[in-house]
Amino acid sequence: LASRIARCCLCQLSTSKSCFSTKSTLLGDKNILLMGLPGAGKTTVGKIVAHKLGLPVIDVDDDVLEKRWKLPVAAKLAEVGGRCFLEEEGQTLCNFSASGCIISLTGSNPLHAEAMQHMKQNGLVVYLDVDSEDIIERLSTMKVDRIVGQEEGVSLKDLLWYRKQFYEKWLDIRVFCGMGDTVEEVAEKVLRAVERYQEHNEETYVSTRCGGSELSNRKTYFSDVVIEGLAADGGLYVPKKGFPKISKSQCLRLISMSYPERALVLLEKCIHPQDVSALDLRNMVYKAYESNFSSERVAPVKHLVQNQYVQELFHGPTASFKDLALQLMPQLFAHCLPPMCNFLILVATSGDTGSAVLSGFSRLSGTNRHRTGVLVFFPDKGVSPIQEQQMTSFRERNARAVSVLSDFDFCQKSIKRMCGEVGLTGHFAVEYGTVLSTANSINWARLLPQVVYHCSSYLDLCRDGVINCGDPVDVCIPTGNFGNAMSALYAKQMGIPIRKVICASNHNRIVADFITTGQYDLQGRPVLHSHSPAIDILKSSNLERFIYHISGRSSCLVKDLFTRLDVEKCFQLPEHLLGKMQEQVQAGWCSEDDCLAAIHNVHTQTGYLMDTHTAVAKVVADRLKDGSCPTVLCSTAHYGKFAPAVFKALQIQNVPQDLMEQLKVLEATASRPEAHREMMKCLREKGGHRVCQADYSVLVEEVDSMIQDSFLKVT
Repeated sequence: LASRIARCCLCQLSTSKSCFSTKSTLLGDKNILLMGLPGAGKTTVGKIVAHKLGLPVIDVDDDVLEKRWKLPVAAKLAEVGGRCFLEEEGQTLCNFSASGCIISLTGSNPLHAEAMQHMKQNGLVVYLDVDSEDIIERLSTMKVDRIVGQEEGVSLKDLLWYRKQFYEKWLDIRVFCGMGDTVEEVAEKVLRAVERYQEHNEETYVSTRCGGSELSNRKTYFSDVVIEGLAADGGLYVPKKGFPKISKSQCLRLISMSYPERALVLLEKCIHPQDVSALDLRNMVYKAYESNFSSERVAPVKHLVQNQYVQELFHGPTASFKDLALQLMPQLFAHCLPPMCNFLILVATSGDTGSAVLSGFSRLSGTNRHRTGVLVFFPDKGVSPIQEQQMTSFRERNARAVSVLSDFDFCQKSIKRMCGEVGLTGHFAVEYGTVLSTANSINWARLLPQVVYHCSSYLDLCRDGVINCGDPVDVCIPTGNFGNAMSALYAKQMGIPIRKVICASNHNRIVADFITTGQYDLQGRPVLHSHSPAIDILKSSNLERFIYHISGRSSCLVKDLFTRLDVEKCFQLPEHLLGKMQEQVQAGWCSEDDCLAAIHNVHTQTGYLMDTHTAVAKVVADRLKDGSCPTVLCSTAHYGKFAPAVFKALQIQNVPQDLMEQLKVLEATASRPEAHREMMKCLREKGGHRVCQADYSVLVEEVDSMIQDSFLKVT
């Protein structure tokens, strides 16, 4: 017991409890350091937390600085001035030590690097992230009009904004406070956050097919699922404890934030800080979204017609929604890489994923780039000319795209088979020191960032006054592999009031038929080429996650259904689950003629030029709308990626043969959205690629060759 009693070198504090609660033992002798802006409530929250844990509480202002200086902090500040005050305050903290305490830091402590490094050696830094407006109101009530470091002519709001960068640098845990949260509510959030930090073992992932097997008893963490991609039993990973929730008061705060700020807050809730630290995650998020996107808002929502809005998800480097995940996912992957191994990322693409993966992984640097390869398989003649040009323009030793004389489903099935064959993966690991992984939306780290933009679209509608926070919206998504739709359903699980997720299919209509009837039938059903090739998919992998959730996490049912699909090419969802599914999703499909007509009609009415996939969503949304709430159409690609179909829709004659010239003509035709500069730049590169037969063994040979080229040849 003595080892848990606070040892304070500068002050002797007593506590009403002589022993610690179970919660207090979570951190052992470590301190809990409460950090935040002046007025964040650190002192009051500290007292409440200390009382609940039965721990000593130390307020740096009252119990450290004033006792050492023998005068009030305000008097010291007036005596020496702001700059000298920060230095003396920091040095005093450097000479202070304690253990097993709740310590309320001053608002200016984080500005002194040496002091914070000293305190972090034996402390967990909890950042009370309180809304600036709440802070200003509290300071006004306290009659505080100036704080440390506030120079003449600098507003309090500007100084608070400046201070935040230091808090972001030092935090271990963020307690994201909602607008108007009471100190009691904040204290409870602190307790839950610290408990979560310590209970890393509880934040694990399970396979959709894993019941009582040995795999189900193994602890699988975020860092594991990022690297593994597909579970060993062929299932997909999902969080064991489900998705975290965001409250209405937290939503109200998120409304005024930028996309990177929103992404950081939401992803911190989903990724345990012992898998990816808060500082590392922040650096990744800002690298992904700050300068790589042509729109400052990253994924802006714009009014289309009537009660329909379009979320433009094509402002990334490769002009598709895949960039929203794949500018971040490679950084997460590199962070989680175990040492002493090379990794080959295998990708099946129906068009957009391939170039987005190649772009994202090409931005890695140093050792991470050298020991990570990317091999993309895409259906020959099954993608648009510009999509093919984007993929084949990447010609690096450890990054290439190969076309296959088959369809997307064959490519995806082959990759799943390779990753699931123990003999093959073992051979690559032993002989070449190389591990296979995936970057399709079957990989959790691919799916998770997509949840952010569905949350963000709702917040944008609130910010623009279209809806009030708490009002429902519908989301209509062109759907192939069901990853985008699944991420919208996860946003709904987090608390975003999405009423219906509407799945829009083209004439392949496999998802639409399944959601309507409950029967998934691949028998005698070939893939039909369409104007919207990214959703020319018959086997929608992420439906497995959806069925797992609506069935009450029945891994036995999921395994049975998808084994039947592999063997018999068909399964029927139990009747009671069909009703549950239709409560959350609706579906429809769009013919080729209707797709082109929608592009023409919207352009004629508004000047806005949609791509073919957005047009599919528009047609289906029009058919299923009831007008009771706004509908957000997910615009998954820039119109320029599907120029031939768009020319046909607009009935433009004498189409140039050159891809660059095609884009210039379309740019002159459309009033919005603007041309995509990165895509134009890509077309200046001349690509070339290999073509493979539709033979599994040939694809395996291609993987073997890629590994040798990437990691074994001396250059």
